[in-house]
Amino acid sequence: MKFGKEFESQMVPEWQAAYMDYNHLKTLLKEILRFKQRTKPPPLTTPVGLKRKMTMYRAFSGLTQKLAKSPSGAAGAFGDIEDQVILVRAMQSDDQGLSDVVKYQSNFLMLAEEGGEYELLYFRRLDDELNKVNKFYRDKVDEVVKEANKLNKQMDALISLRLKIENPNKVFENFDHQAEMTRLASDVAASTDKLKASTPSARTTKRYMDVIEEVELSNRGDLDNSGTESSTDTEVNEPKTTNSSVHEEKPDSIKGSKPTPLQILNRVKLNNTFETPRSTIKGILKIPMHKNLNLTDLRKVEGQLKQAFIQFYQMLRILKSYSFLNLLAFSKIMKKYDKITSRRAARAYLNMVDNSYLGSSDEVTKLMERVEATFIKHFSNSNRHKGINILRPQAKRERHRITFSMGFFAGATTALIVALILIIRARRILNMPGSTQYMETMFPLYSLFGFVVLHMVMYGMNIYFWRRYRVNYPFIFGFKQGTELGYREVFLLSSGLAVLALISVLSNLDMQMDPKTNSYKAFTELLPLGLVFLVLAITLCPFHIIYHSSRFFLLRSAFHCISAPLYKVTLPDFFLADQLTSQVQAIRSLEFYICYYGWGDYKRRKNTCNGNDVYNTFFYIIAVIPYWSRFLQCLRRLYEEKDPMQGYNGLKYFSTILAVVMRTAYSMSKATHWQVLAAITSAIAAIVSTYWDLVIDWGLLQRKSKNRWLRDKLLISHKSVYFGVMILNVLLRFAWLQTVLNFQVSFLHRQALIFIVASLEIIRRGIWNFFRLENEHLNNVGKYRAFKSVPLPFNCDYDEDKAE
Repeated sequence: MKFGKEFESQMVPEWQAAYMDYNHLKTLLKEILRFKQRTKPPPLTTPVGLKRKMTMYRAFSGLTQKLAKSPSGAAGAFGDIEDQVILVRAMQSDDQGLSDVVKYQSNFLMLAEEGGEYELLYFRRLDDELNKVNKFYRDKVDEVVKEANKLNKQMDALISLRLKIENPNKVFENFDHQAEMTRLASDVAASTDKLKASTPSARTTKRYMDVIEEVELSNRGDLDNSGTESSTDTEVNEPKTTNSSVHEEKPDSIKGSKPTPLQILNRVKLNNTFETPRSTIKGILKIPMHKNLNLTDLRKVEGQLKQAFIQFYQMLRILKSYSFLNLLAFSKIMKKYDKITSRRAARAYLNMVDNSYLGSSDEVTKLMERVEATFIKHFSNSNRHKGINILRPQAKRERHRITFSMGFFAGATTALIVALILIIRARRILNMPGSTQYMETMFPLYSLFGFVVLHMVMYGMNIYFWRRYRVNYPFIFGFKQGTELGYREVFLLSSGLAVLALISVLSNLDMQMDPKTNSYKAFTELLPLGLVFLVLAITLCPFHIIYHSSRFFLLRSAFHCISAPLYKVTLPDFFLADQLTSQVQAIRSLEFYICYYGWGDYKRRKNTCNGNDVYNTFFYIIAVIPYWSRFLQCLRRLYEEKDPMQGYNGLKYFSTILAVVMRTAYSMSKATHWQVLAAITSAIAAIVSTYWDLVIDWGLLQRKSKNRWLRDKLLISHKSVYFGVMILNVLLRFAWLQTVLNFQVSFLHRQALIFIVASLEIIRRGIWNFFRLENEHLNNVGKYRAFKSVPLPFNCDYDEDKAE
């Protein structure tokens, strides 16, 4: 793979604009190459070439004679002349407030040569890229250092809480604080020395994460003087004026003592993150949380802080990768320049890159060392292998057996569909008297699997296109690294479920048509119910099989949707709730399962559910539940975020609830007044929802955009795709017209027509999914948002450098 493609594939998608623009610089080099090819001198074998050869020989002879007389020698002088292609220098920024930032500039010394303006343009753009990358990296390092300072205080509070809960009497009564701190200091020092011995390339200079370790509860001044090097011994390649501001925030030699555990706990309090229904209700009613912390609270705090450290370490890894990739890109592009122009400018320029903050700063490396040492000691019981595996999860590998199994089940699904069509045609099942009864009873049962399989196929297609257009869907959804499903896994699951459903359908048909098994009516009717139980058993299976992490992620999000608004609303929760709004007919199929099997209709092969008042009442309720869940989620976000747009979004779902209720009432009574109400409410809901889809969720229909009626940034290069999906979304949004206008198709049964309309809604939702996440991804890109904000357990508002 060429470096340009490899470089692009390893970029953080949200930071793509912040990386060195390798492709543009490569384009400038191609312009230089084309110019040199156009002005290439004639071959030396031609008369003009022979004359040029003699001129070059005389000039070279005169140059060698001068060099021979030079005291420095021919070789050294010749090398100096060849190296003087560019003059590189670093200078202070003239921007207000950026006096400590260094800007780099290179002066091209060969401008008088033919085509020199092309190379001058190349170096100016190269300098711009270096300054851009250097500033971005510096800003991000400052951010992680500030985050490290927050984690410092969080760890101080955690250690104090541990001491209080695990030693309630000793800590505050007969506890020898200095002796305990000395023991903890020796343990931490031994753990850190062992870590540094395993990473010999790391420097030993003390940095900002010292206070994370338990040793920070003791006197810092003594430990700094005895256990670490002075800050004056630190190697810094960049001039002193470019030192990061974090050196001033956190000097190495800190005098004074640390507050005692009791003093620390008196200055902090647990944050109420509304993570449970109980805490949510207490927060709304403003009931104070209990102050008597116990071991359960400690474990919860440890879990939250553990996740914060994991996320923080991922931030550091991304920053380190950013630095490495950009340094490698500068090296590659300068080597290409030297090769094309036959100059020797790479050494001088790369030396300037190495001396920049991007190349010389080791803040991230040192923070990574401290985080590793702290995490291993405090969150993995000093088990280095376990701790590193948690901090550095293995990248997910594509397995050939997944692809093979997916292809096998996809082929089996196709074969079973063909077999089902041939059996229906050969036996003329549609013309038999029992076909209507079958469509009223068995078809709604099996249609449930059709809806689920179709939605999974659409989701698999979404993942394929998200990956193709580099939409960072694992980050957006918050999947644990290495556990996210790819499109192959989703297609494997969907095709496997389709095979099971089709086998059940064929078995049911065969047993009904065979005189020997026709008497086993009750048994044949139980096949779809058995398949439902099998799917539920696999979904709820607690063992680590069949994508355990993804299954429980789905179950957790589904539980949050059902429990709305008692849980904090995250993107996976409301995204799943939106999916459920397109699966209303599938949820009604589940209701039919309960009625058909619970009331014994399966024994008589008759559908008496429609005449039951309880069933009809829940027929309304079931259809409303997904929209009601989204409505409550919008109210929760309106309460927390104070964003009026969430209120408008809630009104949109409330209008849809009214439309669904009116359409359901009309489908049951066929009265004219219900038809009018259904048409009015459905039209209002469809118009509002369509506008929300296109403008809010997709970010389209912007008149002042450079892509008229679209967005400024588009992932798909063909603009016609966006206009096509907008038109398709409008058409599919108005599929409810079939219900209100009561369209009838002579060769389709009513249940088949309902299935088709419901499938169209699932397809519309699948299309919506791609553009909804595309817009979310572009918003993250615009804000360079590549990290998740993890809620911290403690609210720390004290100054750790001041002793009481």
